[in-house]
Amino acid sequence: MPRATLDAIRELTPAIMPSILSCDFGDMKSEVTRLTDAGAQALHLDVMDGHFVPNLTFGMPMVSGLRRHTDLPLDVHLMISEPLRYAKPMVQAGADVLTFHVEAVEDAAFVAKEFRKLGVGVGVALDSDTKLTDLEPCLDFVDMVLVMSVKAGFGGQSFNPISLEKLRLLRDNHPELLLQIDGGMNTETIVLARDAGCDLFVVGSSIIHSDDYSEAFAELDQAIKSATATRGVKA
Repeated sequence: MPRATLDAIRELTPAIMPSILSCDFGDMKSEVTRLTDAGAQALHLDVMDGHFVPNLTFGMPMVSGLRRHTDLPLDVHLMISEPLRYAKPMVQAGADVLTFHVEAVEDAAFVAKEFRKLGVGVGVALDSDTKLTDLEPCLDFVDMVLVMSVKAGFGGQSFNPISLEKLRLLRDNHPELLLQIDGGMNTETIVLARDAGCDLFVVGSSIIHSDDYSEAFAELDQAIKSATATRGVKA
């Protein structure tokens, strides 16, 4: 069950979640195998509609296709204008965690509660220029906050350090929430994010554009462990 999967994700933290956005979409089965062999324990799927964000990626067929080829948790990030319209089909396709953008909805608390009825882990995301106060109405109804460290919509962007302060404030004020970061993750920025209290790290280009997924994964994992050791928290 997806809620049980959410509990399993909590046990994995801190964890790297490879984003499939830069993968070879013509050979996703092989890509999933490579990522799994490299150490991936969950996959991050960026769903974009060409409306909420200018880019267009994929929908339910990709989610269901991946689900046929992996038992890894599927963390689906909905960068779309009507998240409620597609939430149930995404769960039916195999999503374990669904994250919507606070900027895309009028009543984030209502959307979060409707997502929760579907039995999945619920996340809310905020863009790099969105204030944390916009999240307050829904924080009691979500399991995770995704802090964007780049402008939502495209991979391969540079890291925006404003995300670090957001992570610190969220960690201090909401210690029970899973905190995730997405955008510009590499061996340097992943240390900063972990040091700010982040649990889950969405990594795309730093893994997918490398020659050796396992080597890239190991370097990122070691960077997280170095920050964890400094902070004196669970490895």
